[in-house]
Order: sequence, then C-alpha cells, then structure tokens
Amino acid sequence: MKILSINPGSTSTKIALYNNRDEVFSKTLRHSAEEIAKYRSVIEQYEFRKKMILEALKENGIEIAELSAIVGRGGLLKPIPSGVYEVNDNMVADLRSASYGEHASNLGGILARELAKDAKGCRAFIADPVVVDELSDIARITGHPLFKRISIFHALNQKAIAKMYAAFKGVPYESLNLIVVHLGGGVSVGAHYKGQVIDVNNALNGDGPFSPERSGTLPALQLADMCFSGKYSFDEVKKIISGKGGTVAHLGTNNFAEIEDKAQSDPHFKLISDAFVYNVAKEIGAMAVVMKGKVDAILITGGIAHGTHLMEQLSDYVRFIAPVKIYPGEDEMAALAMNGLAVMEGKEKAKIY
Repeated sequence: MKILSINPGSTSTKIALYNNRDEVFSKTLRHSAEEIAKYRSVIEQYEFRKKMILEALKENGIEIAELSAIVGRGGLLKPIPSGVYEVNDNMVADLRSASYGEHASNLGGILARELAKDAKGCRAFIADPVVVDELSDIARITGHPLFKRISIFHALNQKAIAKMYAAFKGVPYESLNLIVVHLGGGVSVGAHYKGQVIDVNNALNGDGPFSPERSGTLPALQLADMCFSGKYSFDEVKKIISGKGGTVAHLGTNNFAEIEDKAQSDPHFKLISDAFVYNVAKEIGAMAVVMKGKVDAILITGGIAHGTHLMEQLSDYVRFIAPVKIYPGEDEMAALAMNGLAVMEGKEKAKIY
C-alpha cells in the first residue's frame, strides 16, 4: 500500500512516499523568497506547488495512479479533536478562505485532495493538525471574559511521540499521563491525560516559553504600552510576537546549535540559552500540576532536542517529576503516512470535518 505525505512549509514543500511502513522516497522542494513573493496569499501558491510536486514524482518514476492514499499536513481549521480526517468540501472551503488563519500548511489538505483525484480509489486525509483541541473547560479560562486560551500546538508530533512511547512500554496511550515537549521553531508543552491533551500552551501566537522565533508570554501592560506607542504597526507587533521574537530578537539567530556553541564562551548567549531552558522547565512544572503530579514520563522532542547540553540542563530541572525520555528531531512525514495507513488498514476510522 503506497501512501504519499505532503507537508507545505513557508519556504519548502516536503514530500515522502511510503510503501506500507517503509519510506521509499523523500524530497524537500525548496521555494526561494523571490518565488513566494510573487503570490499575494498562500492559496495563490497552489498551482506552483502542485506543479513542483508532480515534476518531482515524475522525475523519480512515481505514478499518482499507484497511490492508495495521500496525507497532507493539516492547516489552520476550526478546533477539532485529534485524529485522521478525510478531506471534504467543508474542509477545503475553510482552507481556501483562510477562515481560521493563513499558513502554508493550509495547502496540505487541498493538495492531497486534488492530487488524489488522479488516482482511482485514492483517498485524501489530514492528520492531527495544529488546531487539535482537547482542552479541559477550566484550561480555557483567563483573567478576563474578553479573552480565552486556545489550543494551537504541534499536535502531529506530540501525539506521534506519545503513542510511540506507549508502544515501547507495551501499554495503551490512553492509559498514561505524559508531558510532551516539542522544541522547534515554536515550543509547545502538552499535558496528555489518558489520551487527551487537556492543557497546552498556544505555541503560535503568544503563550508559554519563548522559542527560536516566538516571544511566548510577554508582560501584558508593557505589550499594551508598546502597541499604543505609535512606533509599531499592527503587522510589526505580530512579528514581534511570532516570527521575529525569541532568540532571533535576543541573539540574531534561530539556530540552537550555534547558540549552544557560542554559549560556552559568550555570557549573553549563555544567559539567553539558560533562560530558554528555565522557561521550558517552568511550563513542564505547570503541566505536572495540571495532572496533580501523577506523571508517568516527560517526553522531549523536536530539533532543539539534539542539543545534548541543553537536554541535560532541562532534565536536571524536571526529572524529579518523572523519568525523562529524549526523542531528538521530528518525523512528521512518517507520522502523516502512519496515520493514513491506520485508516487504510481499518485500525482507525477517518473522522468527518
């Protein structure tokens, strides 16, 4: 059974082909800033990206007609429970209109569906998009009724790692209490309580630890003062919160390998690196409180988890809570394919959007 994964990012589109559980082909299609700048919106990039995908498949002797399923990276949709969703008209309409926000991943479901039309019997899915919402009611409450906490996090990778750990332990994912930490361009720390992420920081637009490119939680009144200072436009403020915040703002780089290296000799780099670890550890502690201290394991994943010294620092802060397991990097392409395969093999039922 051949399954194609598609993951559109801001400057690339990743594709990978799996024959059942084995990867047989993968490629990252790079998009220059000049190419992307030609388009006024994400949806206008559709034909450009589709053409590149088809050319890459053809160059590698891969026929669309051979595919059983195509799984696209889920974009910004309405809040939905975790799972695999068959791409339908309602989903495509929301992705095309960017009703819930504009992001390159919005093209994932659209590309999957349109490409699947060229293969008889081929099905199109998305799996665990960033808007997966399993928050408890109490977790949504803020200090003012005009504001509420929302769930936007690295659901695909967090769920995949949690299920991998459960399989390693030989127990159902739904039987465990886990804290899963994704450390990448954004940072999300989720409380996985019996298979539900009942609390997690909004990793996209302003909540929790700072990250390589995002500012995380900021002092509210200072932020309000800045917004009304007349020095910044709305778009500039948005970039300060997400895109040009975090270590990019502090150190001019989002490369944690570079940060970890320079922290050995540069006091300012060390201070910011230490503060990053400190803030992530605090969020882990908060999620332990959410589960009343009953935590089976803390799982740390994402690109930054490759940093041995950083992971030792972080583990020193939190291992008193529960055993710490490190899963460096992320394999979202495999996670997409395996979710699709689970439906095709009848182990999971596709949900309706």
